[in-house]
Amino acid sequence: MQQAQNELGAFLRANRARTEPADVGLPAGGGSRRVEGLRREEVAVLAGVSVDYYARLEQGRERNPSSQVVDAVGRAMRLTPDARTHLFRLAGLHPALTSAAGRDLVHPSLLNLLDAFPAAAAYVLSPAFDVLAKNSVATALLSPFDGTSNMVRVLFQHPRAREVFVEWPVVARATVHALRLHAGRFPDDPDITDLVSEMSQASPDFRQLWQENEVENMARAFKVFVLPKTGRIELTYQTFDVHDAPGQQLLVGVPEPGSASAAAIESLVAPVGRGATTA
Repeated sequence: MQQAQNELGAFLRANRARTEPADVGLPAGGGSRRVEGLRREEVAVLAGVSVDYYARLEQGRERNPSSQVVDAVGRAMRLTPDARTHLFRLAGLHPALTSAAGRDLVHPSLLNLLDAFPAAAAYVLSPAFDVLAKNSVATALLSPFDGTSNMVRVLFQHPRAREVFVEWPVVARATVHALRLHAGRFPDDPDITDLVSEMSQASPDFRQLWQENEVENMARAFKVFVLPKTGRIELTYQTFDVHDAPGQQLLVGVPEPGSASAAAIESLVAPVGRGATTA
């Protein structure tokens, strides 16, 4: 419980520091402000709670906040829907999803669905961003990283990551923020816990992004790949939750029709199979 409360306090402090007074209709205060973002007193007033109560919430001394209070605090700091959901989970008000046996198994029907995207990159990720299955286009795009199946490790440890992902800072930030969201949804997932611990020690870049304490779902994304054979490929991604395997996500990246990226996708050849584990 204490760890969860500390996580809650850290998340509140990080978001309070990111919220500018002008964002919530308060005067900026010029050079008289001694803290970044909002003061505790300002959040308390906006949320309709006492300053002492809000301080205890950040410090982990208030362990049973009501849903009404958590909602008011989220609205006071103008949290995004993903961030508000994460806030509720940290407060223990949304039941966290538990690790399920077989969550890394990809259903045969989903494997078949991957092949229904011959002109798009399609792959299935676990909650810890392990690539569980991929179609031929995704296999070709990710071929520079053969031997490393976890996308977080690819981004922060593979020597070719910044060469292939030319907009690496954008992709890296979005991935870490989504991983933190998954960590809130699956607090007992050892793969996520071990990955965060490993990367926090191994990568200063990962550690800095993780400490931002920001969450965001990767519902849509724009990624740019550069491969020696095809050059620049621009894809717009849509992410779908796999409901019969909570935590799994299907990502589909499509090029602009008739574009150079679409032509490059057509030229990709991937003789390797998916190699996924089926349920």
